[in-house]
Amino acid sequence: MSILDFKSSESLGKIISVDTATVTVRVDELELLKRIQVNRLTAIRSSKAGQHLIGIVSRITRKADAQAGDESDDDDPEAALPENNLVRVALIGTLCDKDGLRENVFKRTLETVPEIDADCFSLEGQRLTAFMQIISQVSDDGPQLNLGRYALDEDAKALLNGNRLFQRHAVVVGSTGSGKSFTTARLLDQIAELPQANAILFDIHGEYKTLNSEDFRHLRIAGPSEIGQACGFEDGVLHLPFWLLGYEALIALFVDRTDLNAPNQAMLMTRCVTEAKRAKLDPTLHSDILANFTIDSPVPFDIDNVHLNLTKLNEEMVPGANNRDKQGPYFDKLSRLIARFEAKRNDRRLGFIFQPPPACMEMDWLAQVTHFLTGGRGSQQDGKGGIKIINFSEVPSDILPLMVSLIARLVFTVSQWTPVEARHPIALFCDEAHLYIPERTLSDAADEISVDIFERIAKEGRKYGIGLVVISQRPSEVNRTVLSQCNNVIAMRLTNGDDQSVIKRLLPDSLGGFGDLLPVLDIGEALVVGDASLLPTRVVVSEPRFKPSSATVDFWDRWREAAPVNGTDDAVRSWRRQSNQ
Repeated sequence: MSILDFKSSESLGKIISVDTATVTVRVDELELLKRIQVNRLTAIRSSKAGQHLIGIVSRITRKADAQAGDESDDDDPEAALPENNLVRVALIGTLCDKDGLRENVFKRTLETVPEIDADCFSLEGQRLTAFMQIISQVSDDGPQLNLGRYALDEDAKALLNGNRLFQRHAVVVGSTGSGKSFTTARLLDQIAELPQANAILFDIHGEYKTLNSEDFRHLRIAGPSEIGQACGFEDGVLHLPFWLLGYEALIALFVDRTDLNAPNQAMLMTRCVTEAKRAKLDPTLHSDILANFTIDSPVPFDIDNVHLNLTKLNEEMVPGANNRDKQGPYFDKLSRLIARFEAKRNDRRLGFIFQPPPACMEMDWLAQVTHFLTGGRGSQQDGKGGIKIINFSEVPSDILPLMVSLIARLVFTVSQWTPVEARHPIALFCDEAHLYIPERTLSDAADEISVDIFERIAKEGRKYGIGLVVISQRPSEVNRTVLSQCNNVIAMRLTNGDDQSVIKRLLPDSLGGFGDLLPVLDIGEALVVGDASLLPTRVVVSEPRFKPSSATVDFWDRWREAAPVNGTDDAVRSWRRQSNQ
């Protein structure tokens, strides 16, 4: 039985204009016009029996002044009817009385368009409740992820299609204090309940360390205090040894582009690293690797030999005329490269790169760490921690993009080389994405490398089972190409005009007016639009099990407390030790 058994007398008005995904309704009675509100739902009789087209009210206009019509644009269908009360409706889907064996099924498709003079009805009261319950029912439309409750009816669950959310990527945005971190934690909560959960969260500020259960595995990039210790990823400490860096990353780390000798430095750096890698490979045991060997082959090598060879080239004397030695072709042209090389190696902040424990220099370490990072919960030895939270809070900001992109590249490369039947999908949650996927790189080599790998994941990740969730408080500073590939938008409150404009451009044309709600959303409310959402609308996000430690400090309340709070001594001690542990 249909839930939308409207009588003609309940009609709000008649359709007077039809566009591809929008219609204009003329409302003759002012009292009926007062009942309808922007962003509320309507139902329109379809030309096909047993169907109603569902739409969202995007604009309400009362043009009672006849003179207004003379001054308006003749191409505007609303302007031609200055004395009419008009409602613009964006069509979002079709409600079928029956679809196969199921009754009352909502689809995000428009099988027909309304006819001129078709009746439009307001969805409210019991009909709205019944419709929202249909939306909330677990259907055959894919696995459901429970984000929260619909603002239209808080008894109705806001369910997202889990496949489409990660296959087609997502963006989670919101100003500071809007509930962006809570929403991220809620998504992770839903993933964590699955037996083969698999996701990596790049935690830039260490705010997700409060997500504490067997579902989450916490890792942190090794800090200065771990240098020289034999701790590894099994202990929650992650080293990213230098030999994992590809050609572009090595050059970005050591070669100054502004140096006149930069081309020579890059060429010789490549040669020395290639020779050092080749020296570590046994011709018999590793003949298959040597057959297709390149500078990017992930092979451990002795970095001391690279330094030694560069120094020799920089000081090399060659035979000259009259049996007298002369300066070699690269004499003193590598001095700045060697100085940068030595400075980077001796910087304890970069110890996780240049001073890894011996275990990281073994050939089989790469297979172990990639399985640890990319394997699902069920494939881990302890059967725990399908969601890996990597804390980058102690990584220097100047190389943060290089290190985050290194792990992203590792995940992408491993997935790319894994046979299709053996691929286990993984989602990458990129918190504070504007820091390492920036819109403008300003010729910074590290930023360019990071942007390149994330652009590639955004464009090709679906084919290799990699989903991307871009999280940022400043979407206007995030790379446009990456954002354009995100077909799902979860937008919390945004007050900055530039940020609002970016999100509005991601919305479908018919729902462009939705973006006007961005500055007035309450804390914990979000606009959810995209392939994963059956109903594009306003959602109240449910609280996660564990709240991130990103809650805004209540200044006035804290200042009013009788007892003082002071952690200066601990802060100075951590500063000197370069570690919060």
